[in-house]
Amino acid sequence: VQLVESGGGLVEAGGSLRLSCAASGFTFDEYAIGWFRQAPGKEREGVSCISSTGGSTNYADSVKGRFTISRDNAKITANLQMNSLKPEDTAVYYCAARRSWYCSGDPYDYNYWGQGTQVTVSS
Repeated sequence: VQLVESGGGLVEAGGSLRLSCAASGFTFDEYAIGWFRQAPGKEREGVSCISSTGGSTNYADSVKGRFTISRDNAKITANLQMNSLKPEDTAVYYCAARRSWYCSGDPYDYNYWGQGTQVTVSS
């Protein structure tokens, strides 16, 4: 089982990044996908999640209207489009897979995790 994030980097405030999560080793369309982030000295927090079929999405209040989660079950990938980035979005971003149709914002509900990708937003 593997989840590999990509697309992180350094961007100025107001800019955009698109994170991708490539999955392998499990039946992708049976798993909800979540994006989480962890800033230094802070707990890991849920950013967004999408149900296994893509029919349902959820967002943290802090990113609503700025971030968009999507998935392509045929390509076995999930994406997080991040627009209007703010310095407080700076963190390591992780994708995670949960063996359920349903999303969850609780990291303990997820079965598999990627290694993370750094996102840094400068002011």
